[in-house]
Amino acid sequence: MQAARPRRQNAGNAVDTQAGETESLENLTDNLARVRERVRRAAERAGRDPAEVTIVAVTKGVEASTVQAALAAGVTDIGENRVQEARGKFQQLDVPQGVRRHMIGHLQTNKVRHALALFDVIHSLDRPSLGEALSRRATSLGVVVPVLVQVNVAGEATKHGVAPDEVLNFVRDMARLPGIRIEGLMTMAPYAEDPEMVRPVFRRLRELREQVAEADIQGVHMHCLSMGMTNDFEVAVEEGSTMVRIGTALFGNRNP
Repeated sequence: MQAARPRRQNAGNAVDTQAGETESLENLTDNLARVRERVRRAAERAGRDPAEVTIVAVTKGVEASTVQAALAAGVTDIGENRVQEARGKFQQLDVPQGVRRHMIGHLQTNKVRHALALFDVIHSLDRPSLGEALSRRATSLGVVVPVLVQVNVAGEATKHGVAPDEVLNFVRDMARLPGIRIEGLMTMAPYAEDPEMVRPVFRRLRELREQVAEADIQGVHMHCLSMGMTNDFEVAVEEGSTMVRIGTALFGNRNP
């Protein structure tokens, strides 16, 4: 699905990435280069092509001017957690062609209409009611929405997601809905000081993807694994991640 993008701003209205932004751009360029290098090394340790891994810059809590600087630094994918924040922020951006916008947070069914106007990929399909709402809206618009199924691999009560033993049946049910295309799985691992502690979480998601792929469900394409954040993305890449969601390593600590 190609979401309806905000209109490109003219030179007089675009977010200013020159005055006062030079240092930010330089820092972001350096940060992005470091993250790319860490991805490269992790992929090579696993015998993978680093080009298989997409870096999604998590811009939650990041000012529009800084996001614009990140786009100027070469970021090609941005992820937001909240529809409301994304609506205000995206209106201020001059988004280059080819940049993809990812909804990576919990999505309420009453926000689906706005989400489909803002985002190109939905990472957080986690319940039948959301799948049905996405299907209805996408069908009315005549589009097909790429979605990932969110899995609560660790079984944390504070996190959303389908239970691992329910994933296959959930995917089968959602695959019957028109207007959505399941392209893979997503998870959020528990925070751990030692990333090795969450390796089993990432490994389990990869195994679930393989299980679903082997089921050969019509219309389902299991080529995406969205897993890994700033504190653990190298382990995630070693375990097969194709999308890492990076915020702090690019933008530093942000206000809640």
